[in-house]
Amino acid sequence: MGFNYLNAAANEGQLPGANSHAKICAPTFTATIIDEMRPQTVGRVLGVGLRVAGRLAGQRLAGTMGNTGNSASRPVTIDGVVSPAAQRNAGRKTGNATANVARGVGGFLRPFRRVGGIVFLEVAGVFFLLFVLVFGQMVWRMRSNYAQGPDHPKFLMAVGLMLVFLYLSASSFWRARRK
Repeated sequence: MGFNYLNAAANEGQLPGANSHAKICAPTFTATIIDEMRPQTVGRVLGVGLRVAGRLAGQRLAGTMGNTGNSASRPVTIDGVVSPAAQRNAGRKTGNATANVARGVGGFLRPFRRVGGIVFLEVAGVFFLLFVLVFGQMVWRMRSNYAQGPDHPKFLMAVGLMLVFLYLSASSFWRARRK
Protein backbone atom coordinates (compact mmCIF):
# COMPACT_ATOMS: atom_id res chain seq x y z
CA MET A 1 0.00 0.00 0.00
CA GLY A 2 2.63 2.48 1.05
CA PHE A 3 5.60 3.74 -0.87
CA ASN A 4 8.41 1.19 -1.01
CA TYR A 5 11.64 3.11 -0.51
CA LEU A 6 13.86 0.11 -1.32
CA ASN A 7 12.28 -0.32 -4.75
CA ALA A 8 12.54 3.41 -5.37
CA ALA A 9 16.25 3.34 -4.51
CA ALA A 10 16.82 0.35 -6.81
CA ASN A 11 14.89 2.00 -9.63
CA GLU A 12 16.27 5.47 -9.02
CA GLY A 13 17.95 5.60 -12.39
CA GLN A 14 14.67 4.74 -14.11
CA LEU A 15 12.66 7.65 -12.69
CA PRO A 16 12.01 10.21 -15.45
CA GLY A 17 12.60 13.43 -13.51
CA ALA A 18 13.83 15.03 -10.32
CA ASN A 19 10.33 15.61 -8.94
CA SER A 20 9.07 12.13 -9.79
CA HIS A 21 9.78 10.90 -6.23
CA ALA A 22 7.36 13.50 -4.86
CA LYS A 23 4.81 12.65 -7.54
CA ILE A 24 4.97 8.95 -6.74
CA CYS A 25 5.22 9.25 -2.97
CA ALA A 26 2.44 11.79 -2.30
CA PRO A 27 -0.63 9.83 -3.48
CA THR A 28 0.47 6.54 -1.93
CA PHE A 29 1.42 8.17 1.35
CA THR A 30 -1.98 9.88 1.74
CA ALA A 31 -3.73 6.69 0.68
CA THR A 32 -1.81 4.81 3.37
CA ILE A 33 -2.87 7.29 6.06
CA ILE A 34 -6.52 7.15 5.03
CA ASP A 35 -6.62 3.38 4.54
CA GLU A 36 -4.94 2.55 7.84
CA MET A 37 -7.13 4.90 9.90
CA ARG A 38 -9.70 2.97 11.89
CA PRO A 39 -13.07 4.42 12.87
CA GLN A 40 -12.37 3.60 16.52
CA THR A 41 -9.23 5.72 16.44
CA VAL A 42 -11.00 8.65 14.85
CA GLY A 43 -13.83 8.43 17.39
CA ARG A 44 -11.40 8.20 20.28
CA VAL A 45 -9.46 11.26 19.10
CA LEU A 46 -12.65 13.26 18.62
CA GLY A 47 -13.97 12.16 22.00
CA VAL A 48 -10.80 13.16 23.80
CA GLY A 49 -10.77 16.48 21.99
CA LEU A 50 -14.38 17.20 22.91
CA ARG A 51 -13.80 16.28 26.56
CA VAL A 52 -10.75 18.54 26.78
CA ALA A 53 -12.61 21.39 25.08
CA GLY A 54 -15.58 20.93 27.42
CA ARG A 55 -13.34 20.90 30.45
CA LEU A 56 -11.56 24.04 29.26
CA ALA A 57 -14.89 25.77 28.62
CA GLY A 58 -16.14 24.75 32.07
CA GLN A 59 -13.02 26.09 33.70
CA ARG A 60 -13.28 29.31 31.74
CA LEU A 61 -16.94 29.64 32.74
CA ALA A 62 -16.16 28.90 36.39
CA GLY A 63 -13.24 31.31 36.32
CA THR A 64 -15.15 34.21 34.80
CA MET A 65 -18.33 33.68 36.83
CA GLY A 66 -16.65 33.07 40.19
CA ASN A 67 -14.03 35.79 40.24
CA THR A 68 -14.37 38.90 38.15
CA GLY A 69 -10.80 39.95 38.84
CA ASN A 70 -7.71 38.38 37.31
CA SER A 71 -9.18 34.95 36.60
CA ALA A 72 -10.11 35.79 33.01
CA SER A 73 -6.57 36.79 32.13
CA ARG A 74 -4.83 33.72 33.56
CA PRO A 75 -4.12 30.86 31.14
CA VAL A 76 -6.63 28.04 31.19
CA THR A 77 -5.19 24.57 31.59
CA ILE A 78 -6.71 21.16 32.06
CA ASP A 79 -5.65 21.07 35.70
CA GLY A 80 -6.46 24.75 36.34
CA VAL A 81 -9.21 24.03 38.88
CA VAL A 82 -7.72 22.99 42.18
CA SER A 83 -10.23 20.69 43.84
CA PRO A 84 -12.55 17.99 42.49
CA ALA A 85 -15.49 19.83 44.09
CA ALA A 86 -14.66 22.91 42.05
CA GLN A 87 -14.46 20.75 38.93
CA ARG A 88 -17.90 19.29 39.67
CA ASN A 89 -19.33 22.77 40.23
CA ALA A 90 -17.85 23.96 36.95
CA GLY A 91 -19.38 20.94 35.19
CA ARG A 92 -22.77 21.65 36.77
CA LYS A 93 -22.62 25.28 35.70
CA THR A 94 -21.73 24.24 32.16
CA GLY A 95 -24.55 21.68 32.13
CA ASN A 96 -27.02 24.26 33.42
CA ALA A 97 -25.92 26.75 30.78
CA THR A 98 -26.34 24.10 28.06
CA ALA A 99 -29.79 23.17 29.39
CA ASN A 100 -30.85 26.82 29.44
CA VAL A 101 -29.71 27.31 25.84
CA ALA A 102 -31.57 24.16 24.77
CA ARG A 103 -34.70 25.31 26.58
CA GLY A 104 -34.48 28.73 24.91
CA VAL A 105 -34.03 27.26 21.43
CA GLY A 106 -36.91 24.83 22.07
CA GLY A 107 -39.14 27.69 23.16
CA PHE A 108 -38.25 29.64 20.04
CA LEU A 109 -38.95 26.70 17.73
CA ARG A 110 -42.17 25.52 19.46
CA PRO A 111 -44.56 27.62 17.30
CA PHE A 112 -42.92 26.34 14.13
CA ARG A 113 -43.37 22.69 15.11
CA ARG A 114 -47.13 22.71 14.37
CA VAL A 115 -46.70 24.54 11.06
CA GLY A 116 -43.79 22.28 10.10
CA GLY A 117 -45.90 19.18 10.79
CA ILE A 118 -48.75 20.49 8.64
CA VAL A 119 -46.42 21.36 5.77
CA PHE A 120 -44.76 17.93 6.01
CA LEU A 121 -48.14 16.16 5.81
CA GLU A 122 -49.22 18.24 2.82
CA VAL A 123 -45.95 17.60 0.98
CA ALA A 124 -46.30 13.87 1.68
CA GLY A 125 -49.88 14.01 0.35
CA VAL A 126 -48.72 15.63 -2.89
CA PHE A 127 -45.93 13.07 -3.21
CA PHE A 128 -48.41 10.20 -2.86
CA LEU A 129 -50.73 11.94 -5.30
CA LEU A 130 -47.99 11.84 -7.94
CA PHE A 131 -47.96 8.04 -7.67
CA VAL A 132 -51.75 8.03 -8.00
CA LEU A 133 -51.37 9.91 -11.28
CA VAL A 134 -48.72 7.51 -12.58
CA PHE A 135 -50.73 4.39 -11.72
CA GLY A 136 -53.94 6.05 -12.95
CA GLN A 137 -52.31 6.58 -16.32
CA MET A 138 -51.33 2.89 -16.40
CA VAL A 139 -54.92 1.89 -15.56
CA TRP A 140 -56.25 4.12 -18.33
CA ARG A 141 -53.87 2.63 -20.90
CA MET A 142 -54.75 -0.95 -19.91
CA ARG A 143 -58.50 -0.36 -19.44
CA SER A 144 -59.35 -2.72 -22.30
CA ASN A 145 -57.78 -5.61 -20.31
CA TYR A 146 -59.95 -5.21 -17.22
CA ALA A 147 -61.78 -8.53 -17.68
CA GLN A 148 -59.41 -10.63 -19.77
CA GLY A 149 -56.29 -10.17 -21.75
CA PRO A 150 -52.54 -10.56 -21.57
CA ASP A 151 -52.15 -7.52 -19.28
CA HIS A 152 -54.96 -8.43 -16.86
CA PRO A 153 -52.59 -9.07 -13.86
CA LYS A 154 -50.74 -5.79 -14.55
CA PHE A 155 -54.08 -3.98 -14.74
CA LEU A 156 -55.14 -5.37 -11.36
CA MET A 157 -51.76 -4.52 -9.82
CA ALA A 158 -51.93 -0.95 -11.16
CA VAL A 159 -55.49 -0.53 -9.79
CA GLY A 160 -54.41 -1.86 -6.40
CA LEU A 161 -51.36 0.40 -6.16
CA MET A 162 -53.38 3.39 -7.33
CA LEU A 163 -55.92 2.78 -4.57
CA VAL A 164 -53.21 2.36 -1.92
CA PHE A 165 -51.50 5.62 -2.86
CA LEU A 166 -54.86 7.38 -3.15
CA TYR A 167 -55.61 6.31 0.43
CA LEU A 168 -52.18 7.47 1.64
CA SER A 169 -52.57 10.83 -0.09
CA ALA A 170 -56.10 11.42 1.19
CA SER A 171 -55.20 10.39 4.75
CA SER A 172 -52.16 12.67 4.71
CA PHE A 173 -54.27 15.65 3.63
CA TRP A 174 -56.94 14.69 6.18
CA ARG A 175 -54.40 14.57 9.02
CA ALA A 176 -52.95 17.93 7.92
CA ARG A 177 -56.45 19.42 7.95
CA ARG A 178 -57.14 18.13 11.48
CA LYS A 179 -53.98 19.71 12.96
